[in-house]
Amino acid sequence: MDVGNFGFVVAGLVVGFIVGMTGVGGGSLMTPILLWFGINPATAVGTDLLYAAITKSGGVLVHQKNRNIDWRITGWLTLGSVPAVALTLWFLKNLDTDPQALNAVIKQGLGFVLLLTALAIVFKKKLMAFAQRHGSDYQPSPGGLNGLTVVTGVILGTMVALTSIGAGALGTVALFILYPFLATKRLVGTEIAHAVPLTLVAGLGHASMGNMDWHLLGFLLMGSLPGIWIGSHMTGRISDEILRPCLAVMLFSIGYKLAF
Repeated sequence: MDVGNFGFVVAGLVVGFIVGMTGVGGGSLMTPILLWFGINPATAVGTDLLYAAITKSGGVLVHQKNRNIDWRITGWLTLGSVPAVALTLWFLKNLDTDPQALNAVIKQGLGFVLLLTALAIVFKKKLMAFAQRHGSDYQPSPGGLNGLTVVTGVILGTMVALTSIGAGALGTVALFILYPFLATKRLVGTEIAHAVPLTLVAGLGHASMGNMDWHLLGFLLMGSLPGIWIGSHMTGRISDEILRPCLAVMLFSIGYKLAF
């Protein structure tokens, strides 16, 4: 294994550790790291999407075993997100004749979504507390709620297909605003259950466009799978009040640099 490939294993280990310990930071950290390694934006996004689909699949099995998934909500989200992924990939494929234009669009989108993710991490607790306090004030009818869930899926699908980011921190906050009285563990499980088909479809779509490095994916998984296992056993050892602001500052800095 040469030095470059070893660096990808280490990157997978570090990101996996952070994801296992905090539950956030997968795509929002991995894609910028791949850009830093010199991987072109389209390939970084495509590879990270399949990386996310594989690493989150284990989470679905665990959450399903513990009955922490609301499959009805997952279905409504998927109804919006998968068509949005298809349309976004079609748009990107039309830019494929100009690789520079494609990479520029992805980098710009990545920057803005990283900024939104950083804000979601910082204000997550306040947003959730507000939603719980005022949840009964704005609850729509069941049909209206299903429609809003589909629209949320469309937004998340577009962001994920374009940048590989959005299904984690942003998806969780969006779900909590829509379903403020849903138990947190079911909310997290539902978000992960939706993220797997979303990232899988988007990742395979990017792979069909040639935006995939299979060797790179293998090295990332080689590091991330043990990293997630180690990180999950470190949960609570470091204060969330320290971890999340540090993560948010890092993502905001990267996002600002990419967007502007």
